Amino acid sequence: MASPGEWASSGSSTLQQIISSPNQEEELQAKMDERKRKRMESNRESAKRSRMRKQQQLDGLMAQVAHLKKENSDIAIKVNLAIQNYLKIESENCVLRAQIAELSTRFQSLDGLITSVLDLDVTNNHRSGGGIEGNFPVSEYTAAPSAGGAVDNCLMISPWSSAASYLNQPIMASADMLQY
Repeated sequence: MASPGEWASSGSSTLQQIISSPNQEEELQAKMDERKRKRMESNRESAKRSRMRKQQQLDGLMAQVAHLKKENSDIAIKVNLAIQNYLKIESENCVLRAQIAELSTRFQSLDGLITSVLDLDVTNNHRSGGGIEGNFPVSEYTAAPSAGGAVDNCLMISPWSSAASYLNQPIMASADMLQY
């Protein structure tokens, strides 16, 4: 066991620890409070930076949404214009196809008429012994010059003749007729 002197010195050091302990506790508490305050302040700053980053990201995304909506609207307008142009051109193509069909029919009719007239003329020439020029009025038919300047025996129909008036009739197809 310890001697009474040792115990007293030991007790005085414990007493000294107890006496100095409140000062150390206060200092320790002050240090802990300071660390806590710094940590809270650091956390506040970090949270503030985080909120600012999120707000910047949100602002960037909102600007991107606005830009994409405008771009989408512009594309939709261009698509609608392209569709309108397509429908207009398709309608015009239908009119042109109808005109081609009508003109083709007219040309086939005229070709048949010319073939019939020429066949009739050839038959009459063999019977009468006369030439082609003698059977038709000169005002309706004229001889066409060839590349060398000589006149060929083929006939050209004058656009003012009564047979050619069939060609001057208006074409009846129009865009309004072919709407679908």
